[in-house]
Amino acid sequence: MNVLEWAFGKRMTPAERLRKNQRLLDKAIRELDQQRVKLEKQEKTLVSQIRQSAQKGQMGACKIQAKDLVRTRRYIEKFYSMRSQLQKISLRLQTYRTNEQMMQAMKGATMALGSMNRTMNLPSLQRIAMEFERENDIMEQRQEMMDDAIDDAMDMGLEEEGDEVVEQVLEEIGVDLSQAMGETPSGLQVAAVPENKVAQAVGGGGGGGGGGADPGDDDLQARLDSLRR
Repeated sequence: MNVLEWAFGKRMTPAERLRKNQRLLDKAIRELDQQRVKLEKQEKTLVSQIRQSAQKGQMGACKIQAKDLVRTRRYIEKFYSMRSQLQKISLRLQTYRTNEQMMQAMKGATMALGSMNRTMNLPSLQRIAMEFERENDIMEQRQEMMDDAIDDAMDMGLEEEGDEVVEQVLEEIGVDLSQAMGETPSGLQVAAVPENKVAQAVGGGGGGGGGGADPGDDDLQARLDSLRR
């Protein structure tokens, strides 16, 4: 601390002056509000006193109290007006303070951007971007290979199991069909054998020409003749 600051106090910056004046204005507004509230209470009290004096017929006291009431109401209006003026000044100071803060922020941002632009190396950034793109491509390729390996490992044995399921279903369908058609093929096969034998016998008889007659045929012919008689 130098001699001037010790003698005259520390020099205040514009922002500090704004904050100090803002605090003083806020304090004045609070005091005005307190005085206005007191006057409003006094107004209600005077109104009740005027009514009481009028009921008692004390017209002189009633007129004096009426003058006090009018004077109180005028001061309440003045306090409202003074508060409005102080509020206007306070808002203006707040606007100036906000502008000052915005200017300081813009100044700091400008200095930061300038330092970043000075330290920024475009060739280095391009090289980093190219390296990132190359490493990203390598990572994607490895990821695809890992995904394929995982899919192959997870799908191992699925084809064999699928074939087994298909065979099982076909076997079940075959069992059902054989059960539904179980007796018919055997009957057809039994009936087909004698028919083939008869055909072979007939063919054989025709091929022999004048061969000997079958004893069964002779018996059948004898029965037919007996029936005709």
